[in-house]
Amino acid sequence: MPSLNKVLLMGNLTRDPELRVTPKGTPICQFSLAINRQFKMESGESREEVIYVDVEAWGKQGETIAKYVTKGRPLYVEGRLRLDQWEDKNTKEKRSRMKVVLENFQFLGDSRGGGGAGGGAPSSEFDQTGGSSPERHAPPPRASSGGPARPAAGDSVEEDVPF
Repeated sequence: MPSLNKVLLMGNLTRDPELRVTPKGTPICQFSLAINRQFKMESGESREEVIYVDVEAWGKQGETIAKYVTKGRPLYVEGRLRLDQWEDKNTKEKRSRMKVVLENFQFLGDSRGGGGAGGGAPSSEFDQTGGSSPERHAPPPRASSGGPARPAAGDSVEEDVPF
C-alpha cells in the first residue's frame, strides 16, 4: 500500500531559532511556527485559530535558517512528520511529541519583516550535506515588475543580507 508523509506549512516563527551541533558535528536548528487560520462560525462571527508546530532543520539548511531568520519572520516549510517518544525521567510516564523535519524551505516577506508575497531562496539551493556555494546563503532579490532583474548565474551575489 502506498504511503505519503508530506507537510507544507507557512507561518511566523514564535521564537528565534536555536542552533545546536550533534556530537558528530551535524548542525540542527529547532524552531516553532505559528500558523493562523481564519474562518466564520455558523452564526457569521469571524474566528481565528492558531496552531504551533515544532520544526527541526538539519545540516546547512538549519545553519541558514538560524543565520537569517528571527522571531516573527514568515517562513515556508516543506517537510515530513516525525513522532518523538521518550520516558519522562521524573514521573516515568511515556511522553510523545509530533514535529516536522524540514526538507525544503523558502524565505517569505521583505527585509523589513513584512509578510508579503515574498521571495527568497528555495532550499533546493541548500543541500543537507552543505554543498552549497557561499554566495547562495543570501536570499536572491525578489522579482517584481519594474524592479531590478535577478543577477545572472555568473554574477556574484552580495554577502550582506539586509535583514
